[in-house]
Amino acid sequence: MKVIAGNWKMNGTRTGLTDMVAALQNVETENKIILCVPYTMLGVESNRIYMGAQDVSTHDHGAYTGEVSAQMVAATGAKYVIVGHSERRQYHNETNDIVRQKVTAALSAGLTPIVCVGETMDEKQAGKTMEIIESGVKESIPNDTNKNIIVAYEPRWAIGAGLTPTKEEIAEAHKLIADTLMSMGLSGTPILYGASVKGSNAAEIMSIPNVDGVLVGGASLKPDDFIPIITSVK
Repeated sequence: MKVIAGNWKMNGTRTGLTDMVAALQNVETENKIILCVPYTMLGVESNRIYMGAQDVSTHDHGAYTGEVSAQMVAATGAKYVIVGHSERRQYHNETNDIVRQKVTAALSAGLTPIVCVGETMDEKQAGKTMEIIESGVKESIPNDTNKNIIVAYEPRWAIGAGLTPTKEEIAEAHKLIADTLMSMGLSGTPILYGASVKGSNAAEIMSIPNVDGVLVGGASLKPDDFIPIITSVK
């Protein structure tokens, strides 16, 4: 079984989500399907699809206009939340410390955080890929946690660029993440790959050791694009 998570980002409508859920009802798969959608779409029910948000506040409650707490997300019935996505890190200057606070908030509310780590093109060219990945895992995940989490490796230079790392690069990154998680007492934590995933490359990517699933962006918005990814592996 693999974890197939879709990140709709700031796209879609509630009607579109309802249509997607309906389209996925009869898809034959043993994989776990998660859809992380804008807050306004949470609450759509499905007996096959797990719902998730794309971010949470570091705060539980208070005078923080525009923020949404982990408890609020959980109250919609959502089970997952993306934390530290590359676009949050890039456009909102989220650091590993901020991400760790959000992971703590998510876990406290009973949500499973999907913790994103990965390197920029500048970091890759400077030979810092492994350093960035390792520090991202160690600094973004609380040391004392023994709860359910998911880690997603996002080579930030590949997102939205139509680029994909080599199989060797993905394997090396995922092995490092798996080894780092083991050293933290988190062996068995699912590790997803996310960047330019599509139906034509999903099976190959998920055949790589330590790749337990994928985090899908644009290809998760339409059933015709998302279903081939879901059914590419058992």
